[in-house]
Amino acid sequence: MNNTQNFFTWIITTLREAAWAPLSVVLFYGLGLALGWYDLYPALDIPSHLMGGMAITYFYRSAIQNSQKYIGEIPNPIQILFAFTATGTTAILWEFYENLSDYLLQTQHVFGLNDTLKDLALGLLGALLISLFYKKR
Repeated sequence: MNNTQNFFTWIITTLREAAWAPLSVVLFYGLGLALGWYDLYPALDIPSHLMGGMAITYFYRSAIQNSQKYIGEIPNPIQILFAFTATGTTAILWEFYENLSDYLLQTQHVFGLNDTLKDLALGLLGALLISLFYKKR
């Protein structure tokens, strides 16, 4: 197999195995916005960010595991660190999305700096929990 085929095989395998986790959180988030759940229950934001951190870390860990077939073995501590930092980056990008949405679309996702920091901390806590309990397949 050439590198392009390896890349697409890796992507497809990872999507099949693990895309359900972040997609289910995004679906829940979308339903919550559409049905007004976050307005009725503002505290619903807390488990959303926690589960989002868990889901995206699971996805990244699966992607890293699957990549080893093509690039070689990656030590477990490096896998954990890479997935954790990738989740942190994703959480930051999500907060940018929320701020841009508030600015451009006049939504009300962000309630100040403390809210943003809480969201980031919950995403990282979710990443930490998955990192502690993730088992190799």
